[in-house]
Amino acid sequence: MENRDYTTSDKLLINLDQALRTLFGRPLVTERPDPSRALPEAELDERARDHVGRLMRINHTGEVCAQALYQGQALAARDPRVRESMEASAREENDHLDWCERRARELGKGTSLLNPLWYAGSFALGAVAGVAGDKWSLGFVAETERQVENHLDRHLAEIPASDQRSRAILEQMREDEIEHGQKARRLGGVDLPAPVKGAMKLMSKVMTASVYRI
Repeated sequence: MENRDYTTSDKLLINLDQALRTLFGRPLVTERPDPSRALPEAELDERARDHVGRLMRINHTGEVCAQALYQGQALAARDPRVRESMEASAREENDHLDWCERRARELGKGTSLLNPLWYAGSFALGAVAGVAGDKWSLGFVAETERQVENHLDRHLAEIPASDQRSRAILEQMREDEIEHGQKARRLGGVDLPAPVKGAMKLMSKVMTASVYRI
């Protein structure tokens, strides 16, 4: 079954299934345990609890975008090794998606109403990167993961030290994102032009600002 040659229609249906799971269902996670489960719940005041919940909602939407980017890039990838790498990273990102949603709900926040919009835009962006060629697509992954690493560092600086559960999730995510970026570079990812990096950073700022509120 794993060696089946999928038609374009098959691939589109698989991507539709992934989109529905990401946005409205249960993502296909790995067997890794949630790093926060064995840790005690922090005693946060109402303001801190609200803020951390919104940060975890942002991280959840970030993982929605990551899923869409990887699926769009995998759909357009030419080298089977690149496609397999994208799909493997996407499975690990599904863990992040699951952990962030659970933690946001524990803190009294649901997922963002804007997730379908961000998924559609990110999928299109991933597909464009894939069509540009594998080296550019992999470079896009590497730069995305670098920016996500910086984003997680900022959130870790804002989350109270007492909130071990949220911090454990973000620290594991940070470790995974670094590995995904390094893997993309090993497979031949090239450095993106400065204007592209700047546009990606601006898009990230728009996402975080909007999802913090909605």
